[in-house]
Amino acid sequence: MSRIVPFPMRSTWFCIVLVLSGVCSTVCAFAADRPNVLLLCVDDLRPELNCFGKDYIHSPNIDQLAASGRPFHRHYVQAPTCGASRFTLLTGTYGPGDNGALFKRAAQMAKTPDMVPPSMPKWFRNHGYTTVSVGKVSHHPGGRGGPDWDDDQQPEMPGAWDRHLLPAGPWQHPRGAMHGLANGEIRGNASKMDLFQSVAGDDSIYPDGLIVDEALNQLDDLGTKAKTDPAGNPFFLAVGIIRPHLPFGSPKKYMQHYVDASLPEIPHPSKPSGKTTWHGSGEFMKYNRWSRNPNDDAEFATEVRKHYAACVSYADASVGRVLSRLDSLGLRDDTIVVLWGDHGWHLGEHAVWGKHTLFEESLRSPLVIRVPGMQQAGMKTDSIVETLDVFPTLCELTRLPIPEFVDGVSLVPILNSPDAAGHDAVSYNAHRTLRTDSHRLVLHRSGEAELYDHTVDPGETKNIASSEPDLVKELSGRLTKRLAGR
Repeated sequence: MSRIVPFPMRSTWFCIVLVLSGVCSTVCAFAADRPNVLLLCVDDLRPELNCFGKDYIHSPNIDQLAASGRPFHRHYVQAPTCGASRFTLLTGTYGPGDNGALFKRAAQMAKTPDMVPPSMPKWFRNHGYTTVSVGKVSHHPGGRGGPDWDDDQQPEMPGAWDRHLLPAGPWQHPRGAMHGLANGEIRGNASKMDLFQSVAGDDSIYPDGLIVDEALNQLDDLGTKAKTDPAGNPFFLAVGIIRPHLPFGSPKKYMQHYVDASLPEIPHPSKPSGKTTWHGSGEFMKYNRWSRNPNDDAEFATEVRKHYAACVSYADASVGRVLSRLDSLGLRDDTIVVLWGDHGWHLGEHAVWGKHTLFEESLRSPLVIRVPGMQQAGMKTDSIVETLDVFPTLCELTRLPIPEFVDGVSLVPILNSPDAAGHDAVSYNAHRTLRTDSHRLVLHRSGEAELYDHTVDPGETKNIASSEPDLVKELSGRLTKRLAGR
């Protein structure tokens, strides 16, 4: 069996011994003392990528990353909202289900710092890494609070980053960049801001262009230091790309991929009956929609989906720029790359346009991990994994101790073999859900349950909880055990 081994402790040409079908072979690769980490976070990115089976999507850069790494096709987030999901990524622990999760943690740190375990970037910083964040990595781009999200006295993650950056440019401040449209347009009254647009220009006419420019500056600096001083600190660089978050604005060149594209029909587009976590798509509906509703206007629904796709292609190009610079600096063989989507997003399934449900569409997002020298690169895995698993995985790959406080498990066995077993995934908002290999259970605070059999109903359209009480009881026990004391 092919194996990924953690990076060696000394810089050298080394040999990884592989055992494959009983035959030993040797693959040589160059590794630094400790590998760098490049974490790419993409907002509101469902698995709407060519490499995840959406062949009408133009995503060549992420496709190439997936072809050289391990794409996790059944990765689930802990919460279907930005702040709470990023909390679990950055702390490796369960947390609150709302967007203020990291600020609540910061407030707790101010009162009882010894009671709050270090975050993932802080853990790496404590172990000699230079940690840098650019863009939307925590919930607020730039990682600060205040009216415009730029108050240095209100850090979202105190002590985590050596540098936490957000170049706002014509959008004036991080709050403006978060929902910015072309050429410095800032959201005031959402009803006055268009739901989508496609404007001619280069990547810098939208905020992500400036975010990537700064990420390249940081990568140049970190990479130069890594190459000129082999005994220096490795880096942990996190880059947060905002699109395809609402509003769906992207340079026109990315929309050109979809002008004449034929999109598949929306699966299970009807509003579900009974008790579910369905909602009225409030975040989406508050924008200027020109008095149109995609739930009863098929042409408009297609326009929305194409503009979302254009934003995905814009995000893909942003990822490509960073990966290209990594290669040009000669750092590919010294750097672990993780691409992570913070949650899924409904595009009309269950008559929802947005996130925030506990349906599959809100909770499943892309995850790709690339380790230099890995074998069986490009082979996808269908093993179920969670966002919580990223922290311990990166620790094992970099030979850092895995802290006892993390709630996830290392994914190195699946990086070694895509057929290795995964594990149940737990998610939550106001309610809780457990995703197993074959079923999804949703438990409501009021006591009602939803149960879906994915072997016959992957769209989660038929609640069979009333006819399967024993299974509901069994899965409820597993869910309760996972969240015990949390």
